[in-house]
Amino acid sequence: MKRPSARLTRAALAVAAAGATSVVAALAWIAWRLPDDIVAHDPAPSVVLEDRSGVVLRSTRAADGSRTRWVRLSEMDPDLLRAFVAVEDRRFFEHRGVDLAAVARALRDNVRQRRVVSGASTITMQLARLVRPAGRDLFGKVTQALWALRLEAHLGKQEILEQYLNRLHLGQGAVGVGAASALYFGASASEVSIAQAALLAGLAHAPSSDNPFVSQRRARARRALALERMGRLGLIADAEAERARQEPVARTGSESVFRAPHFTTRVLLWAQETVDRPSGRWRTTLDLTLQEALEAEVRHTVAELGSRGARHGAAVVLDNRTGDILAWVGSPDFWADTSGQTDMVVSRRQPGSALKPFLYGLAFDRGHTPASVIADVARTYRTSTGPYRPRNYDHRFHGPVRAREALGSSYNIPAVELTARLGTPSLLATLRLAGFASLGRSAEYYGLGLSLGNGDVTLLEMANAYRALANGGVWRPFRWRADAPAAGETRRVMSAHASAMVLDILADPEARIPGFGVQTPFDFPFRAAVKTGTSRHFTDNWAVAATAGFTVAVWVGNFSGRAMEGVSGVSGAGPLLQRAVQLTARRYAPGALATPATLGARAVTICRLSGQRAGPYCPHALEWFAPGTEPTQECDWHRGERVVLPDEYAEWEEGQEGGGRREHLRAVEARSPGPLPSSVLPPPSFRIVSPRAGDRYSVPPGVDARYATVALRATGGGSAVEWSVDGHRVTDTRFRLRPGTHRIVARSAAGARDSVTVQVD
Repeated sequence: MKRPSARLTRAALAVAAAGATSVVAALAWIAWRLPDDIVAHDPAPSVVLEDRSGVVLRSTRAADGSRTRWVRLSEMDPDLLRAFVAVEDRRFFEHRGVDLAAVARALRDNVRQRRVVSGASTITMQLARLVRPAGRDLFGKVTQALWALRLEAHLGKQEILEQYLNRLHLGQGAVGVGAASALYFGASASEVSIAQAALLAGLAHAPSSDNPFVSQRRARARRALALERMGRLGLIADAEAERARQEPVARTGSESVFRAPHFTTRVLLWAQETVDRPSGRWRTTLDLTLQEALEAEVRHTVAELGSRGARHGAAVVLDNRTGDILAWVGSPDFWADTSGQTDMVVSRRQPGSALKPFLYGLAFDRGHTPASVIADVARTYRTSTGPYRPRNYDHRFHGPVRAREALGSSYNIPAVELTARLGTPSLLATLRLAGFASLGRSAEYYGLGLSLGNGDVTLLEMANAYRALANGGVWRPFRWRADAPAAGETRRVMSAHASAMVLDILADPEARIPGFGVQTPFDFPFRAAVKTGTSRHFTDNWAVAATAGFTVAVWVGNFSGRAMEGVSGVSGAGPLLQRAVQLTARRYAPGALATPATLGARAVTICRLSGQRAGPYCPHALEWFAPGTEPTQECDWHRGERVVLPDEYAEWEEGQEGGGRREHLRAVEARSPGPLPSSVLPPPSFRIVSPRAGDRYSVPPGVDARYATVALRATGGGSAVEWSVDGHRVTDTRFRLRPGTHRIVARSAAGARDSVTVQVD
């Protein structure tokens, strides 16, 4: 029995000796002279953000423009010192680097909650982490505590506090209370108010998310907590605390070096994700001239729509070739007291029908064509949450509709039917390929409503996804830094043929007429693919336009989610999109969108009703088909003067016999020049495609005269087309509607001629 005791004694002695050696080594290390970089007055890194032309957008330097941020403790307002001690370490002047009482309290709270709910970091320990970063595990905490003991052994409390307040990160790239005071308040650290001191102290907990440029609500809450702690410790009187609570949380106006606030705020966050301590001059991709013009348009839009319940708007513009962010407007007023810092370019909201083009692109890659007919009839789908009965925006059923018309007029029922055929998982996969990373739930969660926009996405994701359509169906990341190479990652979302078909439909004003009428703000003097989206209950309006050169996406609504009064994507976001596209086109060439023809698609004369090859009695139209997808069957719906629809339309026909069916068929017939001869002759090489012969228009009361226009378009004659209306030559490519009968003539550069006659009531 003696030998085991001897062995245990020797082991205990060895452990004790090792422990004593460790303690001696730790004490020697603590007593060792501090490295020079710790006690130096380290100037915090400064960042200057410029637009693409070198104009300064924002600077995280001090207010006087100097690069040095260091502020001596004697020059700081005493309220700053009191606020930080109250919030971060109320026993700072009592402990020697590690607060054993706080450690005991944290252990007790964490054991009770069975998770980490409380920490015990002192100001000295936080300084240790700033000068010698360590992990947040147990080893990192021990290392941090040892460094804190070493700092306390060599520095006085005043010097520790000065080091801490000058090295602390306080959001938006601001390091130290001097930089933060200048940035948030336009003041120096020597003249901050009690409210401002409390705000800065409150930011130390989570500076990236709680600073007033990101969320005034969270910043105000953190300030209130700091004021409450200062009052509890007797550092301020109740009356002072109450006055402080009434102060604005940040300046109510921006200085000359704080432009494009939402964009630069986001850039600083991205910079901190890529570089540990960003510094120097950073050239961004933003075009300040375009930016300021769009900011004014967003303000104008919400002012116009204010009476209908719209309070907020946003816009973003991308260069399609490079992915450069050219403009970024997150809200009408960054400095507004209520949610001005909310950035709708990166906030998630439901996009409504704006996701439908990606569904149709998937369908075209799966064998459907723009001529494919989808039944727009009453349907009930059985889902895991019960029966689902989709409805169209106009609460009507339209019977047989071709994919071109279904997408152009944004009918809901055909979109849901396509989703049911193709599968929600396939659509979700396509949307994720298009960059909609916000759609993080499962396909079962979204269900068939995914094509109608029941998943939250961001405006930036939307713009970059439509940019992929304009780039032949290939997604690439956007770019915010002009002095860095564009990211090389690419993903194919859909085939080039499918994207060209989608763009052709979205740029076709005739395809929009059944759903939106003739007067919309979406016709431009150049080819642009346009789509709108309106979420349920009119809470969100979206509109996107893609040209070959650039993509513009806009949003109108309320940050609170409050519904607007009947404001749709056409009437709400539409006018903003129209002006934003025109402004962008003045600075960046729209270019020529890829057409199905440029990719080798064939034009085939089809029946407007059945989508099959046109027969002698069919109302006909030209449609594009990728090689090998052309219809081979001649229309069997038109049988002489009779129209016989397939059986799936029987119930719809019965419900429409009161006039709706005949009205629908007459509308289809009216879009045709007349029956074709039995030989189905091809159309002339040069012809007017907008407006069409026999078209009849009316100007609804209250419509802005700028939008009461029809695009003048011809095909087969190149871009140099000469137009005349009622014998008078016109240089504009828009026909302004005015009552009467009008004859429109087009002449190509080669001398070909075509004319149409239209009526305006």
